[in-house]
Amino acid sequence: MTLEQKIGQFFFPAVFINDSEENIQATEQLIKEHNIGGLTFFHSRASAATNYETKKKIVYNDDSYQRLKDLIVRYQKCASTPLLMSIDAEWGLAMRVEKTPQYPYAITLGALPDSESHLVYELGKQIGLDLKSAGIQYNLAPLADINNNPNNPVIGYRSFGENKEKVADFALEYLRGMSDVGVLGCLKHFPGHGNTNVDSHLGLPILEENLEQLLENELYPFIKGIENNVDSIMIGHLAVPALNEGKDTSATLSKSVIEDLLRKQLGYDGLVISDALNMHSVSKLYDKKGQLEWEAFNAGNDVLCFAENVPEGIQEILKNATAERIEESYARLMKCKQKAGILDNHQTVAANLDFETASLLNRKIAQSSITIIKGNNNTALVLKASKKGKLALLSLHKGNDNPFFNSLNPTLKAPLFSVEEIEEHTIASLEKDLAPFDTLVIGLYIPKAKPMNNFDLAPEVLSIIKQLLQSKKCVLYVFGNPYALQVIPDLEFATGIVQVYQDFIEFQENAAIQLLNNSLCKGILPVHINGI
Repeated sequence: MTLEQKIGQFFFPAVFINDSEENIQATEQLIKEHNIGGLTFFHSRASAATNYETKKKIVYNDDSYQRLKDLIVRYQKCASTPLLMSIDAEWGLAMRVEKTPQYPYAITLGALPDSESHLVYELGKQIGLDLKSAGIQYNLAPLADINNNPNNPVIGYRSFGENKEKVADFALEYLRGMSDVGVLGCLKHFPGHGNTNVDSHLGLPILEENLEQLLENELYPFIKGIENNVDSIMIGHLAVPALNEGKDTSATLSKSVIEDLLRKQLGYDGLVISDALNMHSVSKLYDKKGQLEWEAFNAGNDVLCFAENVPEGIQEILKNATAERIEESYARLMKCKQKAGILDNHQTVAANLDFETASLLNRKIAQSSITIIKGNNNTALVLKASKKGKLALLSLHKGNDNPFFNSLNPTLKAPLFSVEEIEEHTIASLEKDLAPFDTLVIGLYIPKAKPMNNFDLAPEVLSIIKQLLQSKKCVLYVFGNPYALQVIPDLEFATGIVQVYQDFIEFQENAAIQLLNNSLCKGILPVHINGI
């Protein structure tokens, strides 16, 4: 390969599973002309994170999985050097692809006791097998971010929690599971995106910690990853002025963060990949096409993820970089490609998606993660009220025909109520319907995992909860991000609170089993919740 062809290997442009034929052909041309090293798959242009604020309509396609497989075959045929196919699939292919197995969020896994860490290994393994079945060898996951800021708009549910040891241990288990089935992993977002309150897709977060503080906390999981030879580390778009002579320079563009801290001080010689270069925290910094790609490479990144200016970026690096530096990055990337088995056709294609094993694993995780926050006698209270005809079941933000109630009702035989769509008469009608009952089991289905707009909890729903908590004995089951507990008014009046984390069928059914049998809940809140 010429130096120019080797530079092409550093570029991993984004490709979209549900894209136009014109765009697909343009990607094929890019592969042929510039010898790019890999691709990063997203569902569609509308679903890419930086497009959220444009409110573009996401069109779903039940054939996305087959389309992904076909595209990978098609793109590989264009490549003179096999492409390293990558995707961000933190909680499985379902993060990007319809009709594929979805696994719990990292925050749910963080609720598992340390004794159940093998379930995180199994999850990494299953996600790896799912990716391989599609032809993907590189998962841009998991997070090594310690979520110690409850107001973080983008990390939150994607982190294993606020305990640095647990974050490190669980991230390594996840990586080990993937590695054992031949899929590369990635720790992100170095030097730590947890203690920030800005979404780096849209702006530049700033970490105020000094190096000593970072070494004590944020960097701990990355250090453990380096000790265990993690395949790659992703640099986050976040500024650390203490490491940059007081400047608000993104870590992705900072030699002091990548070369000095990560490479020299922490001794990491594996693959370094940038966070997506289309993210607004860096994408608008330079007018000249290719300048951002050069600056990111010059700072120490080996792979340029979601590079938008491939031909121009290649030329800027060719013009400015030393041959020695190009060879170093090329060697690191080839080492990863070799490990993934794509250079000499050693890669084995996994079988088709295994939904049965995925469901069984989700059930095991549910059994060990459900967390009782308040009320050790919820079962006796509910059964007693049921016998007296004083118990009702109320579902909020979901209809009452749900797995939780369907599993409870053969035993409890309580009337079902729900508030799914908020209408003017809803609250008055509900007050009247619930008047005869003094005890409620409330299933609260949190609409969104991100905290924006109170997790999309309707103000009317919060008002209903407030009123009921003050006037009745309420056992609250929360299906969703535990941080949502912080926006529920008068939570201290709840008779019982059980955190369930996911609304998967397996989690809802296990929540019902736990209530009916008063079975032990092993789960531990992975983050501090104000007021609890």
